[in-house]
Amino acid sequence: MFIDTHCHFNDPRLLPEADDAIRRAVSAGVGKMLHADIDSSERDSMFGIVERHPGVLFPMLGLYPGSVGKDWEKEIELMIPYKERGVVAVGEIGLDYHEGKEFALEQKRALEVQFELASKWNLPVNIHLRDAWEDFIGVLGECRHLGLRGNLHCFSGSAEIFERVNRYGDFSVGIGGVVTFRKASLQETVKKIPLEKIVLETDAPYLAPVPYRGERNESSYIPLIAEKLAELKNVPLCEVEAVTTSNAENLFRI
Repeated sequence: MFIDTHCHFNDPRLLPEADDAIRRAVSAGVGKMLHADIDSSERDSMFGIVERHPGVLFPMLGLYPGSVGKDWEKEIELMIPYKERGVVAVGEIGLDYHEGKEFALEQKRALEVQFELASKWNLPVNIHLRDAWEDFIGVLGECRHLGLRGNLHCFSGSAEIFERVNRYGDFSVGIGGVVTFRKASLQETVKKIPLEKIVLETDAPYLAPVPYRGERNESSYIPLIAEKLAELKNVPLCEVEAVTTSNAENLFRI
């Protein structure tokens, strides 16, 4: 069995056939999938899908950095009532400066508060980062006392970044379709990261692997990502399957 540690079945590109896509994933050997949370506007639809597929779909709970604005504190308050609905991680949370830094301070403060919640709830974190590694490592350093654990979703950093992040917590990397892209620098990076620190993900409906690059992504494509990882690591596919599944089960306690 494979596990997809990051997907978005309530995204408009997948929502009309979310249930069919989940069934296709299970048929492809992807027995468990973790659904990312974005903000209050999408949360009810997310839990609606998750609760139709118990034991297969597992929810995360968090405020996505791209949704952080002046009202971020209210958004985090709106998260709290959902905590007892089978949540397995605080995510996806993080920093994203790709569209600008207007709310950079708010993003960092929201991240700190959600780190505190993750520690209080004894849950791992699922981290989204774009163009913000140094600020993220700064926040992580300030929160080192929280004993954080989690994964770096859609990892795009270097092996050095991976090592720096792990000075302040216990983090794995989420490897998805990008690793199958022909010129992806990520291919060399994953060779340097132990398989025991890697989990698989799709970020469906985004970032579909080769040969579906540019098309809608689905959790059923996880085996394609695993095959590329096996090639890069020069290990059997069954080893990638067993180790990454065990990593995800232990990290998210599913």
